[in-house]
Amino acid sequence: MLDSSSPEALLSCALAAVDDEAAFRAELDKIPVPAYTADRDGQITYWNRACVDFAGRAPQLGQDKWCVTWRLFTLDGELLPPEEYPLAKAIKERRSIRTDVAVAMRPNGSRVAFRPYPTPVFDKDGQLKGAVNMLIDISEEQVESLQEQAARRRRLANATDDGSAREILRSMANGYEDSADALRKS
Repeated sequence: MLDSSSPEALLSCALAAVDDEAAFRAELDKIPVPAYTADRDGQITYWNRACVDFAGRAPQLGQDKWCVTWRLFTLDGELLPPEEYPLAKAIKERRSIRTDVAVAMRPNGSRVAFRPYPTPVFDKDGQLKGAVNMLIDISEEQVESLQEQAARRRRLANATDDGSAREILRSMANGYEDSADALRKS
């Protein structure tokens, strides 16, 4: 697993070659994690091999927009609208996004939690060209967090005398455990 400074270092190396398209793509191909580019409208323009393994599919040029994954969800399991995808926000706001976490669903139904690193790319004149994004798998970290949430809800359920609250808390615990199982099986 990459340490927290590694994504920035990997992106830095690739961005150093941004003015030379062939060199830029060669740098992205060296990155051992999923990395891809999009134009300023969000159309995917390039991806490295790790994207195919990560997403469980080959992105479609001219069709895929904002992300190389098949479907994208929040940590709460809600389908994420494309205009809220991390890369869309980075391009719209013209800034790097470093705090988002999402869950990608592959065409086979398996899921992977990840932290994206969308970074806008500007030309020499400061005009937005598009963006580069890197996806870091954090599924193990999320499974642990979900299991902790389930355990907390179960402790609360056992500590209350209110039957209705106890059932709600147990139901929440089951939901956290189901989410953890879905990530663990992927």
